[in-house]
Amino acid sequence: MPAKAAPRLSRRAGFLLVQLGTHRHRRFAERLAPLGLHPRHFGMLSHLAANEGQSQQALSRALGIHRSAVVALVDDLEHRGLAERRRDPVDRRAYTLYLTPQGRGLLAELQRVAAADEAELLTALSASERSQLISMLQRIAESQGLTAGVHPNLEPREGDDQAAG
Repeated sequence: MPAKAAPRLSRRAGFLLVQLGTHRHRRFAERLAPLGLHPRHFGMLSHLAANEGQSQQALSRALGIHRSAVVALVDDLEHRGLAERRRDPVDRRAYTLYLTPQGRGLLAELQRVAAADEAELLTALSASERSQLISMLQRIAESQGLTAGVHPNLEPREGDDQAAG
């Protein structure tokens, strides 16, 4: 009886990207779970750190994320003491968003976790190959019209604006 051949890895880029992306998302979520966090918290903390002083509406537009998703994430971060809303000094009806000192400290820790996670993912590649891979993936993402740094599951879908009011 002939031995069964080992299954071959897929040669389809799309499948491999989804397979790796799903695997890494799960692994990163596992790393954040002991902290009571999810990868979306890391993403929002990172964006807030780079864009402090923006309104929720401006952040929603800049990220291409539906405003209700931004409100929910900011509410959660504020409840945890990681972010705060401040009255806009120019428009008293609006609020601007800032990280708290606790939020900055946690973000630094999360960046170390993310770096370890990425190192684990790319361990099979040389430094040069890592750089090339990231550059190629950035070009592909740009060619697909993706918003830099925004997970596609957070982007608005058709009909979201009507449903939100």
